[in-house]
Amino acid sequence: MTIAAFLAYCLALGIAAAIPGPGIIALVGRALGSDFRSSLTFLVGLALGDVFYLMAACFGLSLLAEVLGDVFTVIRYGAAAYLLYLAIRLWRASGDKLVVAESVREKPLASMLSGFAVTLANPKTIFFYLALLPTLIDLRAIDGMDISVLAVVSFAIVYIALLPYAALAARARYFLRTPRALKRMNRGAAAILAGAALWTASRGT
Repeated sequence: MTIAAFLAYCLALGIAAAIPGPGIIALVGRALGSDFRSSLTFLVGLALGDVFYLMAACFGLSLLAEVLGDVFTVIRYGAAAYLLYLAIRLWRASGDKLVVAESVREKPLASMLSGFAVTLANPKTIFFYLALLPTLIDLRAIDGMDISVLAVVSFAIVYIALLPYAALAARARYFLRTPRALKRMNRGAAAILAGAALWTASRGT
C-alpha cells in the first residue's frame, strides 16, 4: 500500500464519515436522550461497524456473509428493538433530569451493539467500503500489516469525525434546564431513536 493511496483513503473516509446519515442521526438522538458519556459506547459500536466492513472488503464479503449472515441479522433486529425500547422510555420520561438519567441507564455492551448494527445497515457505509474503497487501494496488494493499520486508522477517523455530533447534541441538552424544555427534548430524541430503530430493522427486507 502506497503512502498516496493511504492518504487518499483517510481523506475520503473522513469526508464520508462526517456527512450526516443514519448513523449520525441515531447518535444525535442517543446523545440528546441521555448525555455525552453514555453516547460514547454507541459511537464505539458505529466505528466498529466500519472496521467490520473494511475487513469484509479485504477478505471477501461473500465469505463473511455466508458464515455470519444469520448472526448479524439477529444483531440488527436486536439493535432495532433496543433503540425502540429506549425511545419508549424517553417518550415516557418526565422533565426531571434525574428521572431522565435513570430512564436511559443502560449496559455499555447493549449500546455498543446497537451502534454496530446501525452501521451494518447503513448503505452509505456499504457503498464506501465495497464500491469506493477498491478504487482507492489495491486490495490484492495489501498484507496483514496494512490491514491492521487500516483497521486502527479507520476506527480513529470515524470516531473523531462523529464525536463532535455527540458532544454538540449533549451540550444542547445541557442548556435546556426547564422541565418543559427537557420533556420536549426527550420526545424529540425518542422520535429520532424510533425512526433509527425502524430504519435499522427495514434494511434487511
